[in-house]
This record gives sequence, structure tokens and C-alpha cells, in this order.
Amino acid sequence: MTNTFDLIVIGTGVAASTVASDCRRRGRSVAIVDSRPYGGTCALRGCEPKKVLVSVAEVLDGVQRMVGKGIVSANARIDWTELMRFKRTFTDSVPQSVEDGFANEGIVCLHGQAHFSGPNTIQVEHDAFEAKQVVIASGATPAKLNILGEEFLNLSDDFLDLEKLPRRIVFIGGGYISFEFAHVAARAGSEVTILHQGEHGLERFDSDLVDRLVKWTREIGIRVELRTCVESIARNSSGLVVKASCDGKSREYSTDLAIHGAGRVPNIDDLDLAKGGIERERNGVRVNEYLQSVSNPAVYAAGDCAASPNPPLTPVAGYEGSIVAANLLEGNHRKAIYGAVPSVVFTIPPLASVGLDERAARSKGLRFRTGQGDMSSWHSSRRIGETCAAYKVLVEEETDRVLGAHLLGSDAEEHINVFALAIHQGLRASDLKETLYSYPTHSSNTQYLIP
Repeated sequence: MTNTFDLIVIGTGVAASTVASDCRRRGRSVAIVDSRPYGGTCALRGCEPKKVLVSVAEVLDGVQRMVGKGIVSANARIDWTELMRFKRTFTDSVPQSVEDGFANEGIVCLHGQAHFSGPNTIQVEHDAFEAKQVVIASGATPAKLNILGEEFLNLSDDFLDLEKLPRRIVFIGGGYISFEFAHVAARAGSEVTILHQGEHGLERFDSDLVDRLVKWTREIGIRVELRTCVESIARNSSGLVVKASCDGKSREYSTDLAIHGAGRVPNIDDLDLAKGGIERERNGVRVNEYLQSVSNPAVYAAGDCAASPNPPLTPVAGYEGSIVAANLLEGNHRKAIYGAVPSVVFTIPPLASVGLDERAARSKGLRFRTGQGDMSSWHSSRRIGETCAAYKVLVEEETDRVLGAHLLGSDAEEHINVFALAIHQGLRASDLKETLYSYPTHSSNTQYLIP
């Protein structure tokens, strides 16, 4: 095997795959390396297998909502073992399929922990490789919490591989991982608690809609404890004890399983970036507008481990991968311009957001009008028994442009894309109001959401 390449890519997720394949198709010699099974977080232990679990829970929730409205029995339940078997039909074949795909393209596949031993040199286990250029696309990993007993925490990866669902689960942190998995676990029969040290949880989303979702989450039996700081985890004869404090008072939570849901950080600590002359920040490799390292011009970064201004989402990773590939192949000419990136919490129902919220719009000095309200009495909600549905839409006064949209309710994850397209294309709010939509659908509500 040659030890010299035009390009070495660290990671095998969406961003890494995009860069490696684009460059190989243009004749570059490419090697790709990962210390974990090939495929990356989204395909193996993130959004895709998670959505399989969520989809099953949505079906059960839909049945339960319609009891007394045409459905005779609510005896449907989630068989966790069978659900895990179904989930594995999506994930088990991914690593080999991804590796075979790379090999068929002529990309050299390496396995092991990669780290820099020089500006253009990568060490993988006992082998050293040189490259004209290197792309860091190694994704993200759960943040260290630095609490006593942290070793007793399970990760979101572990939740997705549980052979048996425990009776009691505590999720530490109030981010999307905790809320999504909590909604699945509760509908599968577990007693679920979320402990979050902040005021609202889901801090990237509109606080008013988050408050509605938290209220609904509690109504379906999930215990949500806000302003609660976890201090330690200990094992006893009956399971685990999570100790926390809230408003100066100590609290204890007994559980069978404690899951880390308190955020993720760039997976770059083991790369020996200093030896490669690569500067980093808290949220990733320091890059310029071309996603090139500011301190080592041979290195680029994309996806969750690049210190870019957008949230770590799969579409962002794919987009950044295409930007990096173009700049590697033709010189720096494409800048990362993100625009409106929709984001979704796949709770049941989901919470979706795109563009600015009110606080961000005010901080920019924008003058805007706000349309907001409860949609639970609307036909689109009533016909499916949905009692948790609301919206907030911001429109700029001067230009009539949509600044932001925030949706809570069934199909919000699809409906939000209407507003993402409007923001991206600079459509006027009046354009959305005048569009004829298929009816009756959630997207046909769009004209009534515009203030």
C-alpha cells in the first residue's frame, strides 16, 4: 500500500464521504480513515436509526389519540426487542456497504485512530501516511460533564442498542437527544425523567413553543426537572442514584439507566492537532470562509468538527463537504453561505424551526410583525386528535420577507420546509399567502400562519 496520497480524509460520515468521493471522481488519490465502523453518526447511531424508533412511537401515539374517534381498542404496544430488530435492518449493513462503496471508487480504506504527526503527516496505528491535503470530518462526541460517577452514564449510542428497555430512565441534559429518546421510551412503557440545568431546555428553539412542548411532555407522564444541576451518579444494589440540586435544594433520582443528553462537542481531542499546526476553538477547528484551517493551509474541516456558525446538522455537513471538495479541486473560490437551515426536534409531536426567533431579530434591530397562536382546535389537528399544536412566524415590516418560522405539531418537520424555501429564496410573506396549496394538509395552513 502506498503511504502517500493527494488527500486523506478523517471520518466516514456525510461530510467526509462527500469530500472523498468528489475528489476521487476527479482523479485524486484518496485515503479515508475511521476508528469506528464506517458510516458516521447519522447513519449508524444518530438521526436515521433514531427516526426509525420515533416513527414506531408515532404510530402508537396516533392509535392512542384516536381511541373513541373511530379506533375501538388501544391495546397496541411497542415490543422493544422487535423494534430493535427492525432498527438493525437499517444499520447492520451500513459499515460494509459504505466501505465497499469507497473501495469500488478506488478510495483506500484505513481503520484505526488517526492523529497528526506533522503538518501533512497522519499516523494511523503503527503506519504513517503523507498527504498534500487533509480534511478533518470526524464528527462530534458527547461532551465531558466532569461529575462524580460519570463513568456510570450511558450514551445515546447505547440507547439505540438497548436489547431490553429498563423500567426507569433518567436523561441528563435537556437537549434534543434527551427529549426525543424520552418521548420514545415513555411510549414504550418506561418511567422517564429529564434533568436540565437551564430554564427551558431545547435552547436553540423558540422559548414559547419549548414551554408548550415541556408542558405536553409532562402531561404524557415524563418528569421534566428544570433548573436542576446534576452533581453525581452512584451505583447501589437496586440500580443508580443521580444526585442533583435545584434552587439550592438537594434531590435524588433512583433509576436503572442514566443517559447522557447534555450536548456534544467536536470529536478532535485525539487528533494531536498541535502537531499538525492546527488551531482549534471550543466548537471545532478554526477555519476561514472557505472552511480551510487558518493556521495550516493544507488542512480543511467540515461538518460537526469545523468551527462554523451553524448547528451540527446532517444537511450542513453535506453542504460543507461539497464546499471543501470544490475548494480542494479548484482552489479556494466557494464560500460557505448557509442562509436558512431548518432544524427539528423529533418529539411526538415534533418541534421545528427555521430562521430567526424574536430575540435574534430584535438583536439585529429588525422591525417585524409576529403571527402566533394555538392550532389544536384547527381541522388539521382535530382530525388526528392532536392537542399539542402551535406556531410563531416573523415577517419583516419593511420588506415583507419571512424572517423566521417556528412550528409545533404533527408534520411540523415537513411543513417547516415551506418556510425554509421562502427564506432561502427571499419570497415575500404575501407570496406564501397567495399560493394555492393541496387541501386538507398541514401546508395548506401556511396562509393562515402569516401575520
